[in-house]
Amino acid sequence: MSTQIIVAEIVAMPEHAAVVAQALEEAVHAVRKEPGCEQYDLHRDVKNPNRFFMLERWRDEEAVRQHAGGAALKKLAGVLESRAKLEVTTLEHIV
Repeated sequence: MSTQIIVAEIVAMPEHAAVVAQALEEAVHAVRKEPGCEQYDLHRDVKNPNRFFMLERWRDEEAVRQHAGGAALKKLAGVLESRAKLEVTTLEHIV
């Protein structure tokens, strides 16, 4: 099993940006404690403050599966559900 690199793009509805930002920050602290989490960093677009990126690195696919079913992500999903659009991309390292 190999390291998994994931980028999640979260675009909050403008009226919900503060709530989404708070939920994302709370998720960072919880997810970093999950088994196999090597990186879980939140970034905000400088030109669009309603757009966030989560840069993730996981030990392996099993760690990603556990994260996907974990309490922190479920809680975050509940906040994002009607307040933001989420797009998750898994990357393949080339060089």
